[in-house]
Amino acid sequence: MSAVTSPLAVIGAGAWGTALAQTFARTGHEVRLWARETEVVASIARDRENPLYLPGQTLAETIRASTDLDASLTGADLVFLVIPAQFLRETLAKAIPFLKDGATLIICAKGIEKSSGALMSEVVGEVAPGRAFAVMSGPTFADEVACGLPTAVTLAADDPTLGHGLIERFGSRALRPYYWPDVIGAEIGGAIKNVFAIASGIVMGKALGENARAALLTRGLAEMRRLTLAKGGRAETVMGLSGLGDLSLTCNSSRSRNTSLGIEIGRGRQVADVLGERRAVTEGVDTSAAVVDLAARLGVEMPIATSVDAVVNRGADVDDEIEALLARPFREEFDRDSF
Repeated sequence: MSAVTSPLAVIGAGAWGTALAQTFARTGHEVRLWARETEVVASIARDRENPLYLPGQTLAETIRASTDLDASLTGADLVFLVIPAQFLRETLAKAIPFLKDGATLIICAKGIEKSSGALMSEVVGEVAPGRAFAVMSGPTFADEVACGLPTAVTLAADDPTLGHGLIERFGSRALRPYYWPDVIGAEIGGAIKNVFAIASGIVMGKALGENARAALLTRGLAEMRRLTLAKGGRAETVMGLSGLGDLSLTCNSSRSRNTSLGIEIGRGRQVADVLGERRAVTEGVDTSAAVVDLAARLGVEMPIATSVDAVVNRGADVDDEIEALLARPFREEFDRDSF
């Protein structure tokens, strides 16, 4: 890791943003952490803790939290965008006037914009045209990252020089980025795994068995692959950290917000009731609607994602959607024209 001369900015002080800030501070970086909530900033300044989103972690003294975008971005040449996907456009637009010339944006938000069907890189391209950016995505539970437990992610960028340079700048023994040139594939994997995690949780809540859950994840991976290829991404990406890696982690643990939502739905609870009890965003809800719209525009069949959207956004009955999936015609396992 090279010597650091500029602070890093982390925009978004949820669990993942706070964990990234802690990781970077632990490896010697000065970190500016922007938070929307004044109580988060006050707690970090007073107690070195973010009890709302990452309780139990004592945060490094070199993390400076603020609700002021100017103070958070001043002098930072790397800016990590760790904002819920549906708020990325609005927040980035407010940040633009304070970005340092030549600052690189690292997109850590996972999702598809519901209003436009745009990937996060497309949102950044529209709001901050000409800015260098990369995408960081992969299997990451925030509390484990904050504790310094080993974690590997995909660092995707069109420019390999930029990508490898970023890895040298912030990669560490605990947070290991692997460079890959497929931005589109990395984003689609990170977004859609949240949708399939809701489905996995429903299988768990309904006690449909481990056979069913393994089948669901495998067929979900096939849907992820179809959409990635249709959007212009690469098949190999789906089998990497941002695809299979993230899908495996998120769908196999009730610690995932999306999986835990699915579990509650499978047990008979209403979506609105579960979401009303949460402060943190459950990305798979909005992403399921966005991905179904995107798939329709691209002519891609995604039955599992469509059923999740029907349940969480359109009031469909869970049992009816499960029956519809099980009643689908038999088919060959692989798409012959997608290799």
